[in-house]
Parts: sequence; structure tokens; C-alpha cells
Amino acid sequence: MPVAPACPVVVTAAERERLKKMAYGHKTPYRLQRRAEIVLHAARGRSNARIARETGLHLDTVRTWRNRFADGGLPGMVDRKRTGRPARFTPVQVPEAKAT
Repeated sequence: MPVAPACPVVVTAAERERLKKMAYGHKTPYRLQRRAEIVLHAARGRSNARIARETGLHLDTVRTWRNRFADGGLPGMVDRKRTGRPARFTPVQVPEAKAT
């Protein structure tokens, strides 16, 4: 079965600077550091398999974040809303319950 080629990632100079700050920032959450690192490797033209090998991440993880950046740019790097059971408490009730 043929494998689909990785989508090309094109990064502007401003995006590259922002990604470098995300990848190497000491206060950036770990998950955002990994995502920025994936995109920077992809912008250099590396394959998903090579990025996964060099970063120690799973191939599916690399593929996911490469595609999300290619589709949505920097705003696509955030977590999407997860499906699931609706919350039982309203946003107003949560602090009230925590205070008691």
C-alpha cells in the first residue's frame, strides 16, 4: 500500500521566530515545545519518520502536528476541544464548590 507523502510546511520569518521562542523557551509548556520542534524540523524539509526518530516522538504525533500546522498555521498548534460528557456544574458553580 503506498504511503501518502507528508504535506509541505512553509514558514514565514515571523512564524519561524515565534516557533523558535516556543521550542527553546524555558517557560513554554512541554507539549508546545515539542509541537514547535516538529514544525521547525518539517520546515527544513525533513520527513515524518526522520522527525520522529530525531525527537523520540511517535510517528502519528509528528504527522498530526505537521498537518495541523500546515492547515491552520500557529493557531492550529493549540489543543482542540475534546468531545465527551457535558459538565455537570456550571462555570459559576465550580468556584462555589471549591470554596466550601
